[in-house]
Amino acid sequence: MAVTEEPAREPYDAGREPLDVVTMGRIGVDIYPLQTGVRLPQVETFGKFLGGSATNVAVAASRLGRSSAVISRTGNDPFGEYCHQALRDFGVDDRWVTPVTRYPTPVTFCEIFPPDSFPLYFYREPKAPDLELTPDELDFAAIGAARVFWVTGTGLCAEPSRTTTLTALEARAGSRERNPGDGPSATVFDMDWRPMFWGTDPEATEREVMAEARPHYRRALANATVAVGNLDECEVATGTREPRACAEALLEAGVELAVVKQGPKGVLAAHRDGTRAEVPPHPVEVVNGLGAGDAFGGSLCHGLLAGWDLEYVMRYANAAGALVASRLACSAAMPTAEEVEELLKG
Repeated sequence: MAVTEEPAREPYDAGREPLDVVTMGRIGVDIYPLQTGVRLPQVETFGKFLGGSATNVAVAASRLGRSSAVISRTGNDPFGEYCHQALRDFGVDDRWVTPVTRYPTPVTFCEIFPPDSFPLYFYREPKAPDLELTPDELDFAAIGAARVFWVTGTGLCAEPSRTTTLTALEARAGSRERNPGDGPSATVFDMDWRPMFWGTDPEATEREVMAEARPHYRRALANATVAVGNLDECEVATGTREPRACAEALLEAGVELAVVKQGPKGVLAAHRDGTRAEVPPHPVEVVNGLGAGDAFGGSLCHGLLAGWDLEYVMRYANAAGALVASRLACSAAMPTAEEVEELLKG
């Protein structure tokens, strides 16, 4: 049974407790091989999992005990129904995930070659429903009240999602200025660079595509308080790949906290107040590295809301990412707080 085209959505009640984490961006189905070291033509068995970067971050936060929700769109099809069921099973609010009739729910395949090769194959044609988000669908009260609001670079790759993402960020910034609130809050821009989603010129180089994306990234940074990305993603936003220069450029672009992932060299975090932290990766035997960044993201939200010092937040997020890298799936592999703390003790 397909989801209905216009489901009844409970409006946000300004009097209720605000959500801890609201994410906005990709949702879909991950189809992962249950065989390691085998190319897709030879794979015989697969597992089906909830996927999409923003969705995985919301799941990761929920697994750590945080209330979370996703703003996205699926197809009006059985895979869309599965996404709703999986979100609810993970304790993630799905009220702002709506269907699009004309486009199918995206499916993503991967190949698994540990420790560092995990090719992805995105099936998002002719267009992914999550890129059909429009400003009139947004619940601005909920976005403004959320303790953490998380958006991704993928949301900037096409219209109307680009305008919607930037509108949400600007509205959030205005809301937080008018009503700063009592507890910690953050607006996170996950730079999430997927060059294959950008550009219409098949002859364009990746650097040319980066140059196309950069002005949109800069607009997002101007209304975010936290920026998160690996060196490729930082280069899109800043034009440089040197980690410390990236962090300084992100701070200059307007954020309060820059988090630069350096792969095997760990993570560098720099706060506008002068605080710095550089933490090595947590060693594990890698099974599938694809969900590690999303686990890191959910844990980053958790640590910021907990008010931990910067170094411990990075250590905790690294440990969460390491746990997911040691497991097959992404969403279904997100760790609990007890699992992260046990790994840190070890």
